Amino acid sequence: MAETKKTATKTTAARSAKTTEKTGAKRVAAKKTAKVAVKDEIEAVVSAKKSILFVASEANPFIGTGGLADVIGSLPKAIAESKAYDVRVVLPLYGEIELKYREKFKFLCNFNVPLSWRNQYCGLFAYKYEGVTYYFIDNEYYFKRKGLYGHYDDGERFAFFSKAVLEMMHNIDYYPEILHCHDWQSALAVIYLKTVFAEGYGYDHIKALFTIHNIEYQGKFGNEVLGDLFGLPDYCREYLEYDGCINLMKGAMQLAERFSTVSRKYASEIKNPFFAHGLEYMTTSNDYKLTGILNGIDEDVYNPETDTKLFANYSAEKPENKAVCKRELQKMLDLPEKENTPLIAIISRLVAQKGLDLVKCVLDELMSEDVQLVILGTGDIEYQDYFKDAENRYSFKCKTIIAYNKDLASKIYSGADIFLMPSKHEPCGLSQMIACRYGAIPVVRETGGLADSITPHNNDFRRGGNGFSFKNYNAHEMLYVLKDAIYTYGNKEEWAGIVKNAMTTDFSWKKSAGEYIKLYDNMMI
Repeated sequence: MAETKKTATKTTAARSAKTTEKTGAKRVAAKKTAKVAVKDEIEAVVSAKKSILFVASEANPFIGTGGLADVIGSLPKAIAESKAYDVRVVLPLYGEIELKYREKFKFLCNFNVPLSWRNQYCGLFAYKYEGVTYYFIDNEYYFKRKGLYGHYDDGERFAFFSKAVLEMMHNIDYYPEILHCHDWQSALAVIYLKTVFAEGYGYDHIKALFTIHNIEYQGKFGNEVLGDLFGLPDYCREYLEYDGCINLMKGAMQLAERFSTVSRKYASEIKNPFFAHGLEYMTTSNDYKLTGILNGIDEDVYNPETDTKLFANYSAEKPENKAVCKRELQKMLDLPEKENTPLIAIISRLVAQKGLDLVKCVLDELMSEDVQLVILGTGDIEYQDYFKDAENRYSFKCKTIIAYNKDLASKIYSGADIFLMPSKHEPCGLSQMIACRYGAIPVVRETGGLADSITPHNNDFRRGGNGFSFKNYNAHEMLYVLKDAIYTYGNKEEWAGIVKNAMTTDFSWKKSAGEYIKLYDNMMI
């Protein structure tokens, strides 16, 4: 009988233990289920966030030749920081991208890209950098070359790139709400999306925004390339044909839901034949979908307070060390160390667009003033030779460095008092913004982004402003305003006020990113 009681007790205990174990297991399972539910909810929120895919041919810090790389290196990051969108960028995987970046890229997949009668290999890599996912389109035949542009088959190279962007989407099951394409090299991505891919699953809801960084470079090709090279059906000819040839920029403007330029003034100017390079009929007929948004600069990169390339650091609140930068720059360039002589800088591509004909016209008159002039840049041999000869003629007042040198550029921005940028046309321009950050006061012509970013101190009231400006493309009008800046430099109190205005002007991407977000939101209504 006692044995029976013991057995019953053991059985009851075992049952109780099992019940406890089951209850515990249920609790654990419930917790796991709750965690999964929370995780799924978070993922649902993330996946619900709308996505922007930038398509461009260059981006800092990976690879770049100019302003486009600065924009694609900064704007996506600024939009991502707003938390409004999931932001991604797709670029060609150039052979010249540095190994320190390439070794971090993750291989995702490979697929073939049909391009007319061609069927080309494409590898896809990804890298998360500063909150932005970057995709890289790999094909060594097209992109493992010296230099980004200027090859005989650039049309084919960027047609492959644009088609690969569209093929990439269904291979990784990613379809953005907005496809934001930049300049003619990615114009075909808009054209493919709105023609041969238009009815495809996932593609039919994508809106396209096309941004013109410089309307002079349009992607013009002979009519024969439509089918044989680009693989487009003949009905697409009506969208792309313009002025007797295939024009990719025209096609993108025609087919995109919206198109934009990189400043408000330039958006207005490209309706004028002087600025439009033949596309004025397209810009005026489509002006209802045209927007101008001024570019910004990365104020963390261009910061005299932290820039390690400078001889000494300084700020708008503590500008004293700018004088050190000027003195050390004069030493380095073998110029007389004159604290009170204004140092004028030109940092530019040496081409006609930059207004250098105006400088040539009045250089001798300018050199008769108590000034120093430093020119840094590369470009047309005509201007390179002219400014090197000017250095020989004015060896103690003028220095010309034919080079593309970011380190030296920072030293010149920080050491200069005046920054001369008399462009014939300037879609946006970044140099005048960088000059302001470093306290080099811009003298600019009122065109494009120069007009939108520089508020003239030489107004009727001589108050405020972060620079000096002139209106007409006239050498002596430029010289008159430049002399005004030179003489104003002699009034230290007035000049210090202009320098502070310049250095504290908000050129960050935050404002521009906000305008793009409004544009994206508007496109999805």
